[in-house]
This record gives sequence, C-alpha cells and structure tokens, in this order.
Amino acid sequence: MLIASLSQQGVIMSEEREPSNQVDAPQPGRRPPGTSLTLLQRLLGNEPEAWRTMVQLYTPLLCHWCARGGVRGADAEDVVQEVFRVAASRLDKFRREREGDSFRAWLRGITRNMLLMHFRRASRQPQASGDSSVYAQLEAVADPEALDSPEEDPPSELEALRRRALELVRGQVAERTWRAFWLTAIEGHAPAEVAASLGVTPTTVRMAKSRVLHRLKEQFEELIR
Repeated sequence: MLIASLSQQGVIMSEEREPSNQVDAPQPGRRPPGTSLTLLQRLLGNEPEAWRTMVQLYTPLLCHWCARGGVRGADAEDVVQEVFRVAASRLDKFRREREGDSFRAWLRGITRNMLLMHFRRASRQPQASGDSSVYAQLEAVADPEALDSPEEDPPSELEALRRRALELVRGQVAERTWRAFWLTAIEGHAPAEVAASLGVTPTTVRMAKSRVLHRLKEQFEELIR
C-alpha cells in the first residue's frame, strides 16, 4: 500500500547539490529556495490557489464523511461547501495542543457539526444509514472546533487522501523526477536499476526520490496526518 511504502521511506530533509545530469528541470514561477510555504500557511494567507488545492485534496473525504452520516447527492454538496466556508473563517483558531490533534480531526468536527445543522434544518433523522445512533453521535458535537472523535477513517480513505497529495506534488516536478520517485519509493526498485532505465546516475535517482518526499512532507504533512 502507498501509506506503508511512504512510511518506510522517511524524508531526507537536507539539501544536496544536483549532479550535472539532474532529473528535474527548473520550473517557472517556483518560489526561491528556502521560501517555500506549507499549504496550511498559504491557506492562512488566504491564497486562492491554496484553497483550490485544499478543495481538491479534501472534497472526496468530506463526501465520505457526509455519506457515512446519511447525506448524499446535492445535500452533501451543500454540506461540503458549508464545511469549507466555516473552515476558512475559523482556520486561525486551529491548534494542535494535545496528542492526537490533527487538521483532519478538526475538519471532521466541523463536518459533523454541519451535518447536525443540516438535519436540524430538515427536521428529520438521517435515513441512508438506517442507524438511529448516527443522529445521537451528531447531537453530541456542539462545537465545530472539537478535535475529539471516536471513529477512525478507514485505511482506504487515508490512502486516497495521500494519493491526492502525491498527485498534487507530481505537478510540481519533471515527469522523469516523478518516475524515479515512483519506481523506487512505491514500486521498490533499486536505484541502480531505475537509473539505468532513465539514463541517469543512481545518486540522481536517490535525490529525485528525496525531492518528492521532501515536497510532500513540507507542503502537506500538516494536513494529511
């Protein structure tokens, strides 16, 4: 699985000088070295592109949470929009002060509160789940900023979240850099084997892998834990 593969890789945070046959090419419009911001920092800065990235990253998981709560279709789309609206207005209040606190849990708390408001407005119980305990769980969430939640997201949803983050990183690097990363970090091929297939050195392959992992950690780690 992708999560297991990445967790075994680690992230090399040190910067190394590229050899002459580097895999990646300079990208126009890229931030100068040392000035890269995390997605969370860019969201706090209210950058429109950051919020578009956020929508791409989290909309499928928000829809999963809505479906689990008995809301689908157009109603779910409305709830998702409300979640992003509330998240944008309260993002400066997000904190990680206790073990287990995470952005995902914070966003899930907002989602559960928006579902509760949806059911209150509709004056009905969630029907798709067929489980009256769902409404009782929603009733228990009075604060949209609550971080505690007893249920865990299934591994498949966490895997999909991290895959989306990786795809967003993919758009920031050259295709050969991505191939070097994917073949080594995900498929498990040896750097020497990948280097031969790409026409570069094993050092270049290792640095390409490091670069992608570094970008993933630097930009998205706070949001995909």
